[in-house]
Amino acid sequence: MFWELKSGGKGMTDNLTNKPRRESTIRKRADILAAARQLFLTEGFNQSSVDAVAAQANVSKRTVYDYFGDKRSLLLVVVEETWQAIMASIEQAIEHNLQEVSDLEQALIAFCEQIMTSTIGSADYAALLRLVRTEAEHLPDSMYDQMDRMSEEELARRLAEFGQRGWLTVPDAQLAAKHFAALTFMLVLSYPGQERQEEDSRSQRLIVEGVRAFLRAYAPEHRE
Repeated sequence: MFWELKSGGKGMTDNLTNKPRRESTIRKRADILAAARQLFLTEGFNQSSVDAVAAQANVSKRTVYDYFGDKRSLLLVVVEETWQAIMASIEQAIEHNLQEVSDLEQALIAFCEQIMTSTIGSADYAALLRLVRTEAEHLPDSMYDQMDRMSEEELARRLAEFGQRGWLTVPDAQLAAKHFAALTFMLVLSYPGQERQEEDSRSQRLIVEGVRAFLRAYAPEHRE
């Protein structure tokens, strides 16, 4: 018993001692990533140096290398963490709108509207889009496939659940997720920009009609 108390006390002391160090490590890492993201977006990957990242993050060049290895690895982490922020936003939209559903059409419309504002309309989405377009040569092809798959997986699972409840006919949930995206927010993105009020009205109309088209295509099969 005495040993357990001593051990517990020492562990608590160690935790208190290490806490500022861990917080400093987390803060430095976040500062480096923020500096790198800003430089990659404004200057481009090739024109951005590790020295510039270090100076903007207020750390040493050695610290950048210690944390991330090299500049390309730093770019990959910037893209991955930006993508993770987008995924968190998608998951939040699914949780808010597609968990407890009483009206499937209205739930899907609300989900699309939240995706358009909090995800596609976010700074993270704009940053990711620019990075993958301008720095494609520095990013592995597998990353695009992984991001595409991950963005659909949770929605596909939810559509499969709706199929199990008899609300939809979903023979291939992954394909259903692709069809849903194509008919709704991806369709909105395919149109050129207009005046804000006209754009909002058009987006709303496209989403509503897209959701209805999806529901007609995946309507449950009623057999006599």
